[in-house]
Amino acid sequence: MTAPTDLDRTLNFTIPQRHARGRIARLGPVLGEILAAHAYPAPIERLLAEALTLTALLGSTLKDAGGQLTLQAQAQGGIVRLLVCDYKGGELRGYVQFDPDRLAELGSNPSLYALFNQGYLAMTFDQATTGERYQGIVPLDGGSLAEAAENYFDQSEQIPTLVRLGVGHDAEGNCIGGGLLLQHLPEGEEGGERLHAREVHPEWEHVEALGGTVSERELADSATPLETLLWRLFNEDEVRVQSGGNLVRGCRCDPDYIGSVLAKFSAEDRVDMAENGFITVDCAFCAKKFPIALDSFA
Repeated sequence: MTAPTDLDRTLNFTIPQRHARGRIARLGPVLGEILAAHAYPAPIERLLAEALTLTALLGSTLKDAGGQLTLQAQAQGGIVRLLVCDYKGGELRGYVQFDPDRLAELGSNPSLYALFNQGYLAMTFDQATTGERYQGIVPLDGGSLAEAAENYFDQSEQIPTLVRLGVGHDAEGNCIGGGLLLQHLPEGEEGGERLHAREVHPEWEHVEALGGTVSERELADSATPLETLLWRLFNEDEVRVQSGGNLVRGCRCDPDYIGSVLAKFSAEDRVDMAENGFITVDCAFCAKKFPIALDSFA
């Protein structure tokens, strides 16, 4: 009998008496589809799986259904030159640019610093309804992407936040990613006076201590429903589970869109781009090639 699986979805929840809210997510087939497009080595696969899980957690906080979250990690002189993930309406995509020769010298479990050296993490929130864009940038000077995300909320939002990420594999070798995001808000409401993470807040300390006990294995255990995992963590308190969302792989490239971008170039520029009558465009996200006929612009 096949074990039950709880994959490719997020779940929202609140702990009212502790004035806390959170998101929990677990990714499975969507990770497999994204990772299969590039055949990354194990350290890069794990890095991108963590980044996509973090993107799902943060993107699911968007209230604007058409809003988009873009997570970008970049370094100068690092083995990983660029990591990009984004979330829009439950659709995830991501890719990594890296130096394979230098990566091979690091062994099987390189640190975040070894991968990025002096890097930074940028989170960009685009609101479709209002057209507003907000971006926060923090150094990648912690031990993990989760720590960098916590630093972002501490510095940019001044919201006490706990982030935990876990990546593993199921019995068939499929990559599974899980994540937990916890935040403390005054009086359980958004928009109130922010509480600084380094101050003493007994309610937050209680929630943070319980949330911090979750293991990577538990987060990536597809046989444990997300609701069950929340109950295990916070059984001392009332947890109100709210609606979440499903996650799918979503690359928004298509020939019509690419053609509309190329049409903005001059005819002379398009001739210079073409080879044998076609302009071939590579999509970094899905690793597909899109040949656009030069005469289609006539």
